[in-house]
Amino acid sequence: MTARPFRILGVQQFAVGALDKRRLARLWIDTLGLRVTGTYRSERENVDEDIASIGTGPLACEVDLMQPLDPARKPAVHEPPLNHVGLWVDDLRAAYDWLQAQGVRFAPGGIRKGGSGHDICFIHPRGNDEFPIGGEGVLIELVQAPPEVIAALGGEPFTVHPHANSRMG
Repeated sequence: MTARPFRILGVQQFAVGALDKRRLARLWIDTLGLRVTGTYRSERENVDEDIASIGTGPLACEVDLMQPLDPARKPAVHEPPLNHVGLWVDDLRAAYDWLQAQGVRFAPGGIRKGGSGHDICFIHPRGNDEFPIGGEGVLIELVQAPPEVIAALGGEPFTVHPHANSRMG
């Protein structure tokens, strides 16, 4: 395996779905107190979502509250209810190319602009014969981190100690 030419910096978002996003808003906005920072609607992605936020500045984390525009169409953004997890990456193009070369399966659409304006792509929940590595049932969004997020979360590259998983006696 060649050296990884990118770093995962942190959690950018998680997305939850339901047939009616008002029920999600009752919990996340009205009860827990998150603030709505935007909306996103896409016929192609079959989604109507409110974008909420936890925290502020470059360390904020999005919580996307999604409902399908048409519950009978795919993608079914409400199934499963925890739809996907988004991760900040410092070099999305390098990550996409390298991961694909390692056998990671990406969802159709490649790298494109996401609802918050960042370049994104999705690791498919399941591998296949050609690309055997998938999210093992979880849709994973990789999100190009802007410079302020890279500065806030970047720090030094993470190194795993060779005995990190061994049991100390």
